[in-house]
Amino acid sequence: MAIKTLELIRKRLAERPEEIAKARREGQKVVGWQGYNIPEEIIYALGLIPVRIGVGGDDRLVEIGARYISTKNCVFVRETVGLFAENKDPYIQNTDFLAFDATCLQTYRTAEILEYYFNKEVIILGVPRNFYWPEAKVYFTKEVEYFTKRLEEQTGTKLDNQVLADTIALYDRIREAIVTIYQYQAATANYLSWEETYDLIHAGYYLDRREYLSLLEQVLSELREKQGQPVIEVTEDEARIFISGSVIPPGDKKLISIINEVGGRIVGDDLWSGLIPYLEVKIPENSLQGLAVGYLNRTPHGALPYLDLDTDQRIKRLKELIKTFKAQGVIYHTLRYCDPYTFKAKETKDILQKVGIPLLEIHTEYAGSDFEAIRTRVEAFVEMIRNKHYEEVAV
Repeated sequence: MAIKTLELIRKRLAERPEEIAKARREGQKVVGWQGYNIPEEIIYALGLIPVRIGVGGDDRLVEIGARYISTKNCVFVRETVGLFAENKDPYIQNTDFLAFDATCLQTYRTAEILEYYFNKEVIILGVPRNFYWPEAKVYFTKEVEYFTKRLEEQTGTKLDNQVLADTIALYDRIREAIVTIYQYQAATANYLSWEETYDLIHAGYYLDRREYLSLLEQVLSELREKQGQPVIEVTEDEARIFISGSVIPPGDKKLISIINEVGGRIVGDDLWSGLIPYLEVKIPENSLQGLAVGYLNRTPHGALPYLDLDTDQRIKRLKELIKTFKAQGVIYHTLRYCDPYTFKAKETKDILQKVGIPLLEIHTEYAGSDFEAIRTRVEAFVEMIRNKHYEEVAV
């Protein structure tokens, strides 16, 4: 039996654009944001409506975006620009100003393009290249403070400390609910797929965050009623796939559909459009400084350089998640011209090979011309995982 709350969420998503348009007519402002280290709590605590922008999977919008930004940028960036150039998406139409961080330099370049060609007011949050230096914490804290000041100028109000504390508590509960839902989707007897869970995360890009938490808790209530506690096991006929690599935003279903079609079962991810932003966000105090430290101490984004693989927190977290979700293989998804993730594919494969986890790199974009080639490679990978599992069981 399906989770009934999912249908309610789809209904609320269909209604949300008009709600936001109405709120703007009544004087509320909307912040369209994109990035990995934007502390959304600040936006919400100031009474602004945060909307995470950016979709994927539409090669037509990529072509439109390429009129404004180099084709040597990744397709996600080009499609984002295409959304603004076409200006038909209701969320794009209803943004008053934009907030981007400089974690991924291509995302930062997108902000420059949107400001230059489309006269958008953009607030940039600077991000240090190495989160582990003491100087990085000082720098990022100052950036968060400046980011808040710019938002305050837009609203004409000052950030209230108690409202911020309440908002941090709200977001902590959202993060906790999402992590728990991931455990359920990976269980052997599951009533929720990874794809549905991934869509749940994307619903949070648009819905009001208090309503979003309520809906997540309804999903959890249904799961507990149907399933009890999630028990993660491995059955003989499963090929449990973990997805890593470049962003897979709303609308980009190509690889996901292929994995499902060839009989693979996705059980987890460490994508910055998926689970990873919600893990280990420990905010030590209800302040801007506390938020800055909490975000810095998360698993760092793959676009950031890090040369010592033995102490790389991204690799450490990847191996932990593979073990937690009992994944049997990794599909490492890289978008064309997403250089940081592409460069890290080989080192990630070598590290996982040492612990017996096979990795398949899929290098793609949003055109459909490589669909069959990808399908052939994924099907062979899934079959290899199954055969490997049968051999281990036989032994």
